[in-house]
Amino acid sequence: MSEKTDTATASTDATTSTKSETAFGGSFFERWEQLRGREGTVVGLTAIFVAVFPWLFARAPVISDFVQGYQSLATLILIWGIFAIGFDLLLGYTGLLSFGHAAFWGGAAYAAGIVAKNVSGDPIVMVVSGTLFAVLLAWVLGFLSLRRGGIYFAILTLAFAQMFYYMAASPLAFLTNGENGLTGVEVGSLFGMIHLEADIPAFGGMLLGTWLYAFVGLFFVGAVAVAYRILNSPYGMVFRAIRENEQRAEFVGLNVWRYKLMAFIISGAFAGVAGSLFTIHGSYVPLQSLFWTESGDIVVMTVLGGAGSMFGPVLGVGLYLYVENIVSTIQALTIPFTDIVLIKDFGFYWHLLLGAIFLVVVWVVPDGLWGILSRIREFVSAKLGGDR
Repeated sequence: MSEKTDTATASTDATTSTKSETAFGGSFFERWEQLRGREGTVVGLTAIFVAVFPWLFARAPVISDFVQGYQSLATLILIWGIFAIGFDLLLGYTGLLSFGHAAFWGGAAYAAGIVAKNVSGDPIVMVVSGTLFAVLLAWVLGFLSLRRGGIYFAILTLAFAQMFYYMAASPLAFLTNGENGLTGVEVGSLFGMIHLEADIPAFGGMLLGTWLYAFVGLFFVGAVAVAYRILNSPYGMVFRAIRENEQRAEFVGLNVWRYKLMAFIISGAFAGVAGSLFTIHGSYVPLQSLFWTESGDIVVMTVLGGAGSMFGPVLGVGLYLYVENIVSTIQALTIPFTDIVLIKDFGFYWHLLLGAIFLVVVWVVPDGLWGILSRIREFVSAKLGGDR
């Protein structure tokens, strides 16, 4: 009798414990669902990610050895991330496919570099001048291109971007240095006293690395905050309405063309900030920054990560740049813990690998890498919430 009582008591305790743990997990996810959509939560978590990313990527024991990342690549990922967030405002949220965003990225990079060489090398001045140039250029190109829609819009943006590429290569070579790119860009000190290439002292240096990364990180957090505020404003609602059904948006009295032009300009502004930071990062502007492949890269990054999501394009940027800069350096692919070579010169085929990844992701999960993470989150949340 005593054994049966003890068994029943133990079973009751185990059941109570399981229910308590499940209830705790469920309540945790409920609280998280309430908080995760708030602007403060999004910006705060973005700031935390920016703070720990270079340490995990380039300096953390074991992790950095496995990932093989480095400080400069971490900075470059954030720069391209800003570009991708802005491009997604146009493609993912407004439904406009542009193949000419290299004009804003490269144009801003050249504008920042020319200002640095002839006026001032202050990083703030460079970013402001490059962004203003991109905004003005986006207004002009948007005014001309948005008169047509669909594939015609995409081809027009591509044509305008290529026109700027060839202008920079020859007629404007006295400003751009032609095929050699804009060299000799000297970036000055921030506020006249902080050298961006210098390491941050004490704990900040261990975590963030250089002042340049901190400088870029501030712009990345600001880009997320601005994009989130836009998407959760009436403007963002109109952008989504245009993406879903442009004709219906017109029927309710919205000036669709004006909203599309504004989306184009905002996207160009993000590209301008990123292009200016790219010049500050490399102290050099390659002519390639205006070529159509740069526009193609940002399309691939955005779709790979997940168009129409805030952080999906950033995931796409990270994967793309990681394959391009780390995987491409692998000399041979071997079986782990052996010397058996499977593929010689494996890094040479990084384009093929990236293409295969892109095809698999788009075919299996059309909403990209962020869609995979969303499905995992929904599965875990349903399990914890459904078992209570």
